[in-house]
Amino acid sequence: MRRTLLVVILCLLSLGCSTDGWQSASRESAGIAPDPTQTPEAIIQVYAADAWGWRGLFAVHTWIAVKPSKAEHYTVMEVVGWRKNRGLPVLRTMQDLPDRHWYGAKPDLILDKRGPGVDALIEKVQAAARQYPWMDEYRVFPGPNSNTFPAWIALQVPELGLSLPWRAIGSGWAD
Repeated sequence: MRRTLLVVILCLLSLGCSTDGWQSASRESAGIAPDPTQTPEAIIQVYAADAWGWRGLFAVHTWIAVKPSKAEHYTVMEVVGWRKNRGLPVLRTMQDLPDRHWYGAKPDLILDKRGPGVDALIEKVQAAARQYPWMDEYRVFPGPNSNTFPAWIALQVPELGLSLPWRAIGSGWAD
């Protein structure tokens, strides 16, 4: 009963709950990333958005988007835990909107690298992603989870200058 009451209170406070569930939550672009067809320069962006539901009070989900010079799309790399339940690697790498809402939560841009030298950084990020040691592992706490992946990339590619927010629970798993 107390748990149900807490969930109801959090939902009433509009802290990420939806009466329709995560399936109908926004996954639209937040309009943060530049149009890749109009932006020839190389781009690396890292985003953080509140985790779904009550978890968003405490934690964020983070992901990396890259666009090499003259590419007409972004490649998004993120760890998604429910992929494990489907027998898939938890690391998802695919063409996608870089600044997509995370199930209703608008993302914040936490890193934006562009221009000369970024193509070389993209190659290093992608090489590190292929070596991610927890491709088939996921635990909400203490990790490895969605925040462990960008933390791993930050350690492998220190020149990226990536610093994750304190709410990126699981980022310490990579240390």
